[in-house]
Amino acid sequence: MLLAIEQGNTNTLFAVHDGQDWIAQWRAATDSMRTADEYAVWLFQLLEMQHLKMTDLDACIVSSVVPQSIFNLRNLSRRYLHVEPLVIGENAELGIPIRIQKPSEAGADRLVNAIGAHMVYPGALIVIDSGTATTFDLVGADGAFEGGAIAPGINLSMQALHTAAAKLPRIAIQRPEHVIGKGTVEAMQSGVFWGYIALIEGLIVRIKAEYHSPLTVVATGGVASLFEGATDKIDVFDSDLTIRGLLEIWRRNGGPKAP
Repeated sequence: MLLAIEQGNTNTLFAVHDGQDWIAQWRAATDSMRTADEYAVWLFQLLEMQHLKMTDLDACIVSSVVPQSIFNLRNLSRRYLHVEPLVIGENAELGIPIRIQKPSEAGADRLVNAIGAHMVYPGALIVIDSGTATTFDLVGADGAFEGGAIAPGINLSMQALHTAAAKLPRIAIQRPEHVIGKGTVEAMQSGVFWGYIALIEGLIVRIKAEYHSPLTVVATGGVASLFEGATDKIDVFDSDLTIRGLLEIWRRNGGPKAP
């Protein structure tokens, strides 16, 4: 069985694939100081709840945007799974062209998403990943990663409003009924939510105008579901983009092919 680890700045996803299906998924808050032993204790307990054991896991792939965590995730695989992990950006062959000035600068998550999207959706794509940052990535019709745009995530913007402005409270993000807020909370929710819709729609329009070819827009990420139904600029919402990409990369590097 494959253990796929996808680590973002806010959350880390652990998912188990049995060769045919994803049979378990868990999320933990990202902590760059967490040791391999601490990960192992946490993972051992969750595996038991699914009637699984560490010895059931015989492969591991890691995608992380937190460089200081990779050492401990690699040790988790080596010490407790007794396998050398595939690490995006280190020893994993992706099998796609990276058409930017410095390919080494492309984030692991962005490359994995590009592969996961190209597997399912034909033609050139814009892949929007909404997390700590909101990324807009261009994937060529041949699957190549062709760059994109990076903006602060919606939660980061809400946090910045509360932190920097003494009178603005900490509030939950939700879709307001009206753009014109009749109170401080409603005004903040409107500005952040509809402001992000405007940001998303504006960047999609500009990317399409610059690319000069038809583009399908695919959205993924922890908060992408907030925008569903709020804009017609996004064609598909796909929450499985990243783990699909990780599974494909593992297969491209010697893992069993799809049945």
